[in-house]
Amino acid sequence: MSVILLAFIIAALDQATKWHVRATFDFGVAHPVIPGFFDLTYVRNTGAAWGMLGGQNAVLTILSVVILVLMVIFRRSFLSRTWEHRLALALLVGGVVGNLLDRVRLGWVTDFLDFHVRGWHWPAFNIADSAICVGAGLYIVSAFWVAGHPLNESRRKTEPAASPES
Repeated sequence: MSVILLAFIIAALDQATKWHVRATFDFGVAHPVIPGFFDLTYVRNTGAAWGMLGGQNAVLTILSVVILVLMVIFRRSFLSRTWEHRLALALLVGGVVGNLLDRVRLGWVTDFLDFHVRGWHWPAFNIADSAICVGAGLYIVSAFWVAGHPLNESRRKTEPAASPES
C-alpha cells in the first residue's frame, strides 16, 4: 500500500470519527466505555498535545503546514525504504493532516478518547494524535535496527573496526 493512500485513509478515519463525536455527543459529557478507565468525551483542544500552546491555533496551523512540507521535501534524507519507515511516514502525515483539517475548518481539534485510572487522568486525544505518536515511536525504534539508516551509518563510522584475529 502506498504511503499517500495509507495517509489518506488515516486522515479520513480521523475525520469520520471526529464528525461522529461532534454529531452525536454533547460537548464535555463523558460516555463510559470501560467504567473507571475509558470514556468517550467530546472536548475541543485549541492547543497542541496535552493542551500546550492553548489558543495558538494560527501558530499551530502554520507549524503543521511547515512540518508537512519538510517531511515531504526531506523524506529521502531521514527515511530508509523499509516498510517500517514508510508506515511511520504515512502515520505521521495522516495524523498531521487529520488535525490540520480540524484547525483550519473549526479553529480547534476535536478530541474524544479519554483514559483515567484512580484519579489520574490522561488528556483526551484522537485518532490523528494516536497516529502521530505511533508513527514517531515506530520511526525512532526502527531507526536503530534498519541497516543503512543514517543513525546506524554514523554509529558504524565511530565504532572501532574489529581486528582480523577476533
